[in-house]
Amino acid sequence: MRNKEGLIITVGFVVLAVIVVAVAFLLTGNSGPASQLGGQGSSANQSTAPAVLNSLVGKPAPDFTLESYDGKKITLSSLKGKNVILFFSEGLMCYPACWDQIAAFGKDNQFPSKETVVLTIVNDSKNDWKGAIEKMPELASAAVLFDTDKKVSASYNMLSLPSSMHKGQLPGHTYVVLDKRGIVRYVLDDPQMAIRNQQLLTEIDKF
Repeated sequence: MRNKEGLIITVGFVVLAVIVVAVAFLLTGNSGPASQLGGQGSSANQSTAPAVLNSLVGKPAPDFTLESYDGKKITLSSLKGKNVILFFSEGLMCYPACWDQIAAFGKDNQFPSKETVVLTIVNDSKNDWKGAIEKMPELASAAVLFDTDKKVSASYNMLSLPSSMHKGQLPGHTYVVLDKRGIVRYVLDDPQMAIRNQQLLTEIDKF
């Protein structure tokens, strides 16, 4: 009788151990990357950027001309001789994360000191953006360009990245960094939607 009880207990422990191992395997096997954040040169605990974004690296950035909030026509190729950061943002739809990053760009004097121009590209209209500036005046110090027909965003493949909350319709929170020759040197798609000024400055220092 005791042998039978011992056998039952042993079998019970074995079954329990199998269940524990199986659960642990499922949890680790299906968790996926800890973060969708990625980019050329990103830290080891970040996943790589989507292939469609990485495909820009090492190539001349597609040229474009867009109007800024202050009415100027900005042509990307005219900025050669300076580093350029393109921040493709969801704009008005992304409050406060995108707004905070845009405002942070506008008030950060480190970028001009490193001969770097920061351009935020949104799909909003100029009139709609006026309302955003009234709500957050700090936005006025940033260079914002209006890609209302989304042609530029589409040419850079910005509409279906992991950071986009409206895939196929709007960009999310993505950075494309060009060197002074107009070559894309660094890309970063950030679903966490953090302020990345210092990270971008660190990458520019590598050029």
